[in-house]
Amino acid sequence: MRFIRVILPIALLACGVPARVVAQTPLTWADVRTRFIAGNPTLRAGRLGIDESRADEVTAYLRPNPGLSLGGVQFNFAGLPEDTGRLQNLTTSASLDYLIERAGKRELRRDSARGATAIATSSQNDLIRTMTFSLRAAFVQLLQAKAFLTLAQGELTDYDQVISVSRDRRQAGDIAQIDLDRLILQRVQYESDVQTALVNVRTAKIQLLALMNDRATPVEQFDVAGTFDFAPVPMLADQFRQTALDSRPDLKAASEAIDKANVDHRLAVANGSTDPDIGATLGFPVSDNPTTFLAVGVSIPLRIFDRNQGEKAKTKIDITRNEQLADASRTQVLSDVDSAYATLASSVALLQPYKDTYLAQSTNVRDTMTFSYQNGGASLIDFLQAQQDYRSVQIAYVNLVASYLNAVNQLNLAVGQEVIP
Repeated sequence: MRFIRVILPIALLACGVPARVVAQTPLTWADVRTRFIAGNPTLRAGRLGIDESRADEVTAYLRPNPGLSLGGVQFNFAGLPEDTGRLQNLTTSASLDYLIERAGKRELRRDSARGATAIATSSQNDLIRTMTFSLRAAFVQLLQAKAFLTLAQGELTDYDQVISVSRDRRQAGDIAQIDLDRLILQRVQYESDVQTALVNVRTAKIQLLALMNDRATPVEQFDVAGTFDFAPVPMLADQFRQTALDSRPDLKAASEAIDKANVDHRLAVANGSTDPDIGATLGFPVSDNPTTFLAVGVSIPLRIFDRNQGEKAKTKIDITRNEQLADASRTQVLSDVDSAYATLASSVALLQPYKDTYLAQSTNVRDTMTFSYQNGGASLIDFLQAQQDYRSVQIAYVNLVASYLNAVNQLNLAVGQEVIP
């Protein structure tokens, strides 16, 4: 039997079947964020969009292609004698022409494409900002579920001890059977809390793995680690506002859109100018007839009617439109920061008395009433009420800490960077 107990796990490993599930090292928030940015398909698609925009820069800066044409000219074809070769006076020609772009059109096209790349980059950073908010909300949800599970398991263990002591008291005739039955019936609430917490933990893990696009890690092996607590707000509202104005990627994209609109207007003005087409034609005879010539010419379009008036007006209006959008974005950024800061400050104000007073008081009342009940100094109703009050305070504290962490997440989203880790 001992030989079998030793050999069986080795055989299972050799067959590729794990003898037990090995837990993965819990991931910190930094680990989760790194994996999310690297593996999320939406963010990967956004990075490809930036690469496409950079390819457009190459296209925009290309020079016009020259044109080459070949031809033949037959001189005095109708007046040739019948015994004369029909190619007697044939002259072939080769023409080469090239469009000369004026007013810096090529450079302006390049600058406009670079502006589009800058906007795409800022938009990608803004996508990371908004999706990181969802990721951290899922991370906080998992920490909250784990905190509830720890609380529920601890309460169930403590309550089982009370039931064990109460059974001894019942055998000793210290309490009535009806009191013991009521205690046992009350246990179902604690069992329900544990099962609900287990489901919530698993659900939160599944959601977080989906955001990370991790389909290889089993839910049972996946875990995270983080601080589930609160701290005073480290900065003033004005500091957060200034940081947001300096770092919000959507605000940066709005500013870059103004720059691109100005470049597009200059390009529209340049496109209204005339571009000459310079060409040269070389002709040489096929026969001995020495009809060789060289012709050089310039083709200049007469821009009498179409001077690109519509695009000039459109791009000029687009400048004003983007300026208005940037002003609206700036107002929205400041509003987001103020709202998030107020929510965070309110969460801290609610949590502080819990940490300073209510948690300790609820624990003290519960322990005192438990001791009194077990020694016959308190009624069953008083004991159950003390248990319920302790449970309510603990659950409220866990919910408030989660609200604080979500408020921190909202403030980081509003500012545009992690000002509070």
